[in-house]
Amino acid sequence: MRDYAKKRLETVLLESGGTPQARSERESFTQLYTEDLAKYDAAEHGLCFGRIDLAASEDGDEYRYIGRLGILDEQDDFEPLLLDWRAPLARPFYLATTATPDGVTRRRHIRSRNRGVTAINDEYLDLDAARRAGTVADDGGVGSESALLTALNAARTGHMNDIVETIQSEQDAIIRSEHKSVLVVQGGPGTGKTAVALHRAAYLLYTYRQQLAKSGVLIIGPNATFLDYIGQVLPSLGETGVLLSTIGNLYPGVTATREDTLRAGAIKGSSAMIEVLKQAVRDRQELPGEPITLAFDGYPVALDRKIATRARGRARSSRRPHNLARPIFAASVVDALTDQLAQTMGADLSGGPSLLSRTDLAEIREEMKSDPHVQEAIGRLWPILSPQEVLADLLADPKRLDRAATALDPADRAALVRADDGEFGPADAPLLDELAELLGVDDAEERERSRRRWRARLAEAQDALDILTGSAPQDLEDELDPEILMAYDLIDASQLAERQDVRGRQTTAERAAGDRTWTYGHVIVDEAQELSEMAWRMVMRRIPNRWITVVGDVAQTGDPAGASSWAAMLEPYVAQRWKLTELTVNYRTPAEIMAVAARVLAVIDPDAAVPRSVRESGHVPRAHRVAAAELPAALARSLAEEQGPGTVAVIAPHDLVAELSDLAAASVRVLTVHDVKGLEFDAVYLVEPQRVVAESPRGRNDLYVALTRATQRLTVLHSEDLPAELAALG
Repeated sequence: MRDYAKKRLETVLLESGGTPQARSERESFTQLYTEDLAKYDAAEHGLCFGRIDLAASEDGDEYRYIGRLGILDEQDDFEPLLLDWRAPLARPFYLATTATPDGVTRRRHIRSRNRGVTAINDEYLDLDAARRAGTVADDGGVGSESALLTALNAARTGHMNDIVETIQSEQDAIIRSEHKSVLVVQGGPGTGKTAVALHRAAYLLYTYRQQLAKSGVLIIGPNATFLDYIGQVLPSLGETGVLLSTIGNLYPGVTATREDTLRAGAIKGSSAMIEVLKQAVRDRQELPGEPITLAFDGYPVALDRKIATRARGRARSSRRPHNLARPIFAASVVDALTDQLAQTMGADLSGGPSLLSRTDLAEIREEMKSDPHVQEAIGRLWPILSPQEVLADLLADPKRLDRAATALDPADRAALVRADDGEFGPADAPLLDELAELLGVDDAEERERSRRRWRARLAEAQDALDILTGSAPQDLEDELDPEILMAYDLIDASQLAERQDVRGRQTTAERAAGDRTWTYGHVIVDEAQELSEMAWRMVMRRIPNRWITVVGDVAQTGDPAGASSWAAMLEPYVAQRWKLTELTVNYRTPAEIMAVAARVLAVIDPDAAVPRSVRESGHVPRAHRVAAAELPAALARSLAEEQGPGTVAVIAPHDLVAELSDLAAASVRVLTVHDVKGLEFDAVYLVEPQRVVAESPRGRNDLYVALTRATQRLTVLHSEDLPAELAALG
């Protein structure tokens, strides 16, 4: 199918000229085959990964091949050659068991590389079929135990692999859930939450293609490292139009590069910032201390406190955002100054009331609206503001902060103060988004420019059609069969003009990324326990239909502003219309490591259930105490002795990462706990766990995260005493 799509694309591109209809068809086919090629290239490895054999029917045995994409036989009445794994007919591949085979007699797992089959594993679900094959039926769970264990024990590559070949029954139920409000997927470390969320995105795009193709799907992850880690999963499943973002980069035009202190981040994440930002905007709506004297047509007028107070009251009572209320403020000021000028001029002319007519007053009002000195004075009292300007000024000016943040105690206000260097951090993005709502965008001029550009394109398109119409001799048109369509019968000027719009050729994800007001059809939030109250407000603005998949584990909450319960975070938006599902099986963390992590979990939440590990690695976690000065050298020696393929992570406290960064290599990364959220490595070296605990109010949650990143081996290096929960390792 890839070769077919490539050949068709080459053929289409070689065609040139032709009627507008032919060119339109060529554009459509080019887009179609280009998208097909991208899908087949991304899904080439393991395109067909399974087969189910169904019990004999009147037509004989039935075989269904299962793959990442669906392929139809165009030579045989479009019969399916390969079933998309998301299709209803493919679901028995994941759900059939020996107890409930659902008509399946054999499930075959096919492993391949490029276009060659490397291994086949059969699982018989029917006793008669098993006897005929000379084997015994497997009484395990859904999916071949061999295929699952092979995937789990494989060395990591630094990028997440899809689990489409080994989806388990509890995962499949969540992936295909029809719940149309907030679906919470709670699961401990290694339970496959992220993989389930990504496969759910692919499933929803398959099932609701028409709806979601227009509005798009947004996936929010905890950091850029995580997004890079998961970046190849959806393309490998044939989906390339999903927008991946962090909270920090969700506000268009701002890249989150600044790192806040934990205290500042926690304050910014709290809902108390809503009132702080409201007051910060109101603080920019000023009143003059002394009257502002202006000259207009040789006459003095004074913009005093009384005029400004009345104008401000009218603007605020409109309940419009700041920038959109500015015209009301400006109109009120201009009206007052016009009346003042009329009285002054009337007194000069007659010594009594103004003799100016309504027409005269209207003309003066219009002139005053465009007077630069009047507009400058209005701008001083009610400026047009951007979110970036308001937030930067607020946090860089202790006096502004004191006026706006009276609800915060002085220590919290002091923690927020910083230099205005033009940089913003992840915790600033939700504040910028909140300010954008409070300020509004006065885009009247931009809309007028857009209308002018559209009228120009429309005129050009109409001229082109007129030329095509006039190029055919009248006598020829009279002789043409009325059934023959001309160019102007197939396309009108507006359709032709739309094709000249570059924005129209952007993908849904590209358009959404640059539009703060874009609303998505579905949103997936991974590591959702890390989102603050302000971050949730930002997310909810982008999904008014509230169709969200929330993925996380409150026992792993490391951010002081993060969730302590799902209900507290979600019920302000959806009340009781959210559904909790749980993943209970740990596929990543071997039992030896999970036994250590379980002692930490018991301190975090004594009632929490420990996810059940499905395997042992044969490697017992170990701890080595060394002198603080010897720590880098000891770690270097341990890394040099590291046995086995795959990836290695050194997880260290913030203040040690820079010191240990020289140890980083192609397969070794030196990271903080925040950096490893959602990631996994073959081997993990945890450095100074007591300092990891001490550096955050939720330090034990961070320790729990750090302990559960390894798929094979865990080593602890420390100079300080171990936390009590790890004492058994010493």
